[in-house]
Amino acid sequence: MRTHYCGHVNAAHVDQIVTLAGWAHRRRDHGGVIFIDLRDREGLAQIVCDPDRADMFKLAEDVRSEFVLKITGKVRRRPAGTENPNLPSGEIEILCHELEVLNVAVTPPFQLDEDNLSENVRLTHRVVDLRRPQMQKNMMLRYKTAMAFRRFLDKNGFIDIETPMLTKSTPEGARDYLVPSRVHDGQFFALPQSPQLFKQMLMVAGFDRYYQIVKCFRDEDLRADRQPEFTQVDIETSFMGEDQITAMMEELISTVFREALGAELPSPFPRMTYAEAMSRFGSDKPDLRVTLELTDVTDAVTDVAFKVFSGPATSGGKVTALRVPNGGALTRGEIDGYTEFVKIYGAKGLAYIKVNDVTQLNETGLQSPIVKNIHEQALKTIIERTGAQNGDLIFFGADKTKIVQDALGALRTKLGHEKGYTNGKAWEPLWVVDFPMFEYDEEAKRWSACHHPFTSPKDGHEEFLKTDPGKCLAKAYDLALNGWELGGGSVRIHKADVQSKVFDALGISAEEQQLKFGFLLDALKYGAPPHGGLAFGLDRIVTMMTGAESIRDVIAFPKTQRAQCLLTDAPSAVDEKQLRELHIRLRNTTAPTA
Repeated sequence: MRTHYCGHVNAAHVDQIVTLAGWAHRRRDHGGVIFIDLRDREGLAQIVCDPDRADMFKLAEDVRSEFVLKITGKVRRRPAGTENPNLPSGEIEILCHELEVLNVAVTPPFQLDEDNLSENVRLTHRVVDLRRPQMQKNMMLRYKTAMAFRRFLDKNGFIDIETPMLTKSTPEGARDYLVPSRVHDGQFFALPQSPQLFKQMLMVAGFDRYYQIVKCFRDEDLRADRQPEFTQVDIETSFMGEDQITAMMEELISTVFREALGAELPSPFPRMTYAEAMSRFGSDKPDLRVTLELTDVTDAVTDVAFKVFSGPATSGGKVTALRVPNGGALTRGEIDGYTEFVKIYGAKGLAYIKVNDVTQLNETGLQSPIVKNIHEQALKTIIERTGAQNGDLIFFGADKTKIVQDALGALRTKLGHEKGYTNGKAWEPLWVVDFPMFEYDEEAKRWSACHHPFTSPKDGHEEFLKTDPGKCLAKAYDLALNGWELGGGSVRIHKADVQSKVFDALGISAEEQQLKFGFLLDALKYGAPPHGGLAFGLDRIVTMMTGAESIRDVIAFPKTQRAQCLLTDAPSAVDEKQLRELHIRLRNTTAPTA
């Protein structure tokens, strides 16, 4: 029906006859001459409707926004001074010879160039929202990104293998989405949180390089960078170690950014242990564009009179300082605002010291209500370790280690971007390695896996599985970029006896191991190769590339933060007949009648 996309017609086509099809983006009547901006996925083309062609002009008079049109006309240069340098087609216009209205449209709920639309309105009318130029660009970039992944992986010998959507419920962290079985009364499938177990079994089956761009499902609390269903670029390979895998994945992600976005990531990516990242930045995915760093001063304040510091310092907690260069200029109102901010992360408050004169380690040189309760040696150590100078401000976090790191890590990033403590670089990638294998769940009084229970311990750390799981480090690695986790993975356990020891450390009994993971443990007995992999979050990567605030802006049909689809009104009630077929009876609610 057309010879060209609207956005592809340019000065090279002058004097040619073209046929275009698309939507009426805008119609303007200029005293007898009608201009229509015709839009398709590739851009806009200006159509000129002259009254000399009466039948065509009469149709043009009735065209309204979002009508679907087909036009045939002659390409000509725009009159001098009327060119639009912001459009690929901005040098030309098309003198319409024939106009056909393929379909009419009701008035849309909003104009496509309207700003400050509420997200609920956009998601309710998502089909119209997706026509907006920015959303069209986002979806096209997502496609280009996915294709860049595929080209690299295909070139390097990875093959795309599908894994099941209906599978077994296994304890992997988040809650499963469950699907009742009509055939097997009282039994359920689970939607996969990831293809983790299946890709490991594919390695055992001899498919040594696997990948899949796949949907994953997790029934967890949502936020801007989470969705109940999300897309992973899932990758697994055999006969490669941790360094080889990360080197290949580094080349992959650099290639993807270059091909899809035209951006060059710095190479090689720096590497940092999890312990160092948490100590210096309070985050396992630090934004290295921010130049501020945390400083541990726990040992310096164990005997100070200020109990807010000495309490955590002597009971297994942490006291950490964050130096803000020239931060003495912060107003009391700004400090109060940052104090409220850290409370989001569980902090009870935010102590601070304004440094007026580093030569006077007392209330004269150091301005703060806490200085009188901290002895001179402690103050000296704090100043020396932080490198504070006159005019600086030092913030402090004092509490359980996790609270301090979460609160000051978030404050570091917020301050850095709000007050300009950044290095000016566009992209700062980082490999974070040597993660702890386990973390202790105080509530459940048991160890839980930091990544997942199939991650291999570091060589020589197997002995800690029984004696001290907290000391056990994993062959796990995450790739962070500008404070976002792009992807994470690990070398997997390929020996059944080691896998059983990990389950033992997690308090999973032999019976439960067999019940939940028997199929994997059995597969590992049949000559499993050393293997490992990584999964990239496609939604997050494209969100970063577009600069969007939420991954909902790069997903065609996303859910809200309450896990609802406003377009289709899902989830929704089902009738009693469907429930009976699934052997389900609802409690504490009224089921709809058939």
